[in-house]
Amino acid sequence: MTSSLKKYILLFFQGALIGTGAILPGISGGVLCVSFGIYEPMMSFLSHPFSTFRTHFRVLLPVIIGGGAGFVILAKIVESFLQASAIAALSLFCGLICGTVPDLMKKSVRSDSSKGWTGFILALMVSFVLFNVLDSGIEGHVTPDFGWYIFCGAVWGLSMVVPGLSSSSILLFIGLYQPMAEGIGNMDLSVLVPMVIGFTATVAVTARIINYLLKEYYAVLSKVILGFVISSVLMIVPVSYGSISQLLLAIGCFSAGFAAAVLMDLKRPR
Repeated sequence: MTSSLKKYILLFFQGALIGTGAILPGISGGVLCVSFGIYEPMMSFLSHPFSTFRTHFRVLLPVIIGGGAGFVILAKIVESFLQASAIAALSLFCGLICGTVPDLMKKSVRSDSSKGWTGFILALMVSFVLFNVLDSGIEGHVTPDFGWYIFCGAVWGLSMVVPGLSSSSILLFIGLYQPMAEGIGNMDLSVLVPMVIGFTATVAVTARIINYLLKEYYAVLSKVILGFVISSVLMIVPVSYGSISQLLLAIGCFSAGFAAAVLMDLKRPR
C-alpha cells in the first residue's frame, strides 16, 4: 500500500469519526476537527473555497466523503453502541480527544506562549457552564418544519466552526433531535435539503470570521479553542459506574481511543 493511499484512508477514517461525532449527543464535530489537525485547513477552505481549492482539496475531499459516511451510516452503529454501553462509547470518544491534547498544546504555544492564557481560562469556564446549562435543560417540544430544519443545519454548521459546541445537545434541548435523526436515517429530502441550506449559510459566514482570527490572533484563538476542547471532554466523561467491570471497561475504551489518536497523529502528514 502506497503512502498516499494510507494517508487518504486515514483522512477518510478521521472524517467518518467527525461525521459520527457531529450527530451524536454530547460530541462536537468541531472538537474532532481540531484534534485531527483538520480544523485550520477546513476554515481556510470554507472561507475562501475557490482560491484555496487546489491547496486543500486533496486533504479535505477524503475527509468530506468520510464525514458523509459517518454522518449517515456510522452514526447508527455508534448510536447502537451508545445504547448498549454509553460508558464504553463516551470513554472511547474521550480517549480520542485526550490523545490529541498534547499536540494541541504544542500548537497553542508555537507562536507566542505568553499570550492567550486568559482566553483559555475564560473559554474553559464559560463553555463548561454553557454546555452544562444545555445538557441539564428540560427538553422542549416544537413542531418540526422546513424552517426548523434550516435551524438544525445552522446549529450543526455552528458546531463545526465552534469547537466544543455540541449541536445534538442544543437540538435535544429544543426537541428537534429525534425527528432530525430519523429524517437523516431515512434520507428524507424534506429534512436533508433545509439542513444543507442552514449548514451552508452558517458556515459561509462564520468560517470567514474564524479564518481571519486564526491569521491575525493565532496565539490567543488557539488557546481559546483548547479551552473549548478540554471543556467538551469534561462534559462527556463518565463519572458514575455501576460496577468495577464497568470502570475497567471505561478505562480500556479510553486507553484504546487515546492510543488510536496518538497513532493517527503520528501518521498524519505534517
